[in-house]
Amino acid sequence: MKKVLLFLIAAGLAVTSFSQESMAPSWKKRPTLGINFFLKDFITPDLIGHNSLGLFLRGQYPSINTMSPGFGIQYLQGLSEYVDFSANLNSSFLKYTFYDGTKATNDQFLLETSAAVNLKLLPDNYVVDPYVTVGVGASMLAGTYFGAYAPVGAGFQFALGQGAFLNLQWLYNLRVSDNTNYNFQYSLGFASPLTEKKQPKLAPLPPPPPPVVEKDTDGDGIPDSKDKCPTVPGVAKYDGCPVPDTDGDGINDENDKCPTVKGLARYNGCPIPDTDGDGINDEEDSCKTVPGVARYHGCPVPDTDGDGVNDEEDKCPFDKGPASNHGCPELKDYNFHAENILFARSSAVLTKKATDELDRGAKILAEHSHLNILIDGYTSNTGTVPMNLKLSQKRADAVKAYLVKKGISADRLTATGYGVANPVADNKTQKGRDLNKRVEFKVKQ
Repeated sequence: MKKVLLFLIAAGLAVTSFSQESMAPSWKKRPTLGINFFLKDFITPDLIGHNSLGLFLRGQYPSINTMSPGFGIQYLQGLSEYVDFSANLNSSFLKYTFYDGTKATNDQFLLETSAAVNLKLLPDNYVVDPYVTVGVGASMLAGTYFGAYAPVGAGFQFALGQGAFLNLQWLYNLRVSDNTNYNFQYSLGFASPLTEKKQPKLAPLPPPPPPVVEKDTDGDGIPDSKDKCPTVPGVAKYDGCPVPDTDGDGINDENDKCPTVKGLARYNGCPIPDTDGDGINDEEDSCKTVPGVARYHGCPVPDTDGDGVNDEEDKCPFDKGPASNHGCPELKDYNFHAENILFARSSAVLTKKATDELDRGAKILAEHSHLNILIDGYTSNTGTVPMNLKLSQKRADAVKAYLVKKGISADRLTATGYGVANPVADNKTQKGRDLNKRVEFKVKQ
């Protein structure tokens, strides 16, 4: 940080009056688009505000590793040779530090937009041009926190030629509203004009003498001396006569292969053939005699298992199932009741009622060997989160082990414990907690 400050001071003292190119009538900045990469620093303003500037100047400043990187785009346009307007849009992912000292626990998206005025020491034809900037801005954090801030700061433009330049800038974003915080922003960017430099206007040439107007009786732009139909408007390729179009389809008879039947240009004046009348012409229809839809090249949408869910949307195209399950069957369709899968209290030991129901499930899976099952275990919120996650996994594993014992291949079964996640009832009541202690079965898609 100290090196950055020393560099800015040295660069300011090094600014000379050497210009990059010769004086032009005006050096007001053209509309210019820039990109920049920046580091956002919340620690330094806090050190200065809560301690002292002396501590900071003695070397107690944060490292780059504590700063948050970001990317921005910038639009600039000169209001005069010494004043530029700047519109900025910056984005970054960071653990945001709020004014009360609290800090976000994970990275959140920060979007900032601002409008500012840059007051330059020199016009843009100088190689190095220092400036100060002041503006107003608004921010949005994680789509939830909206705030306002005021950016002030200074920077240097380093001209690269043809209006392009490097932009080195330091900003102090002043807190205006509750959801913002003081922070420094150090940025390095590149900008280039969006328009060409205006050239000096030349004096207009004297107008040419008026052309000699020949007589054109029908007003079709073809003089009567060259018009074979001087009293009827026509076109030049027919020597002033109208284009013949017997069928009136907009395609003249010389280019129309069906001159007596209306058609389209892509069929050389003939109608589009559509044998099955499905609105898809035969050149694009793979099922010319059967009505279909465009995404199947004119063929009907296939539905192999006849469950009303077409094969493109059916995750189980060979087994009937409801659209709500993407065309796959549900175990309840086979008279299987997952709510009967119960365990001894605070354990993974299956009850008699549970093993009876799993015997029925094993029979169903044996009869439908192509079905693969997800076994999802859940608990109520009684106890700690790690304990419940471990218990739910044990219960899911117990169900899987029982089915494997009954002859179902382990490769067809996936057991996962989710602990207290995805409750189906209110954990504040005993009834709700009992409902949340469950095992769900889903056909794997």
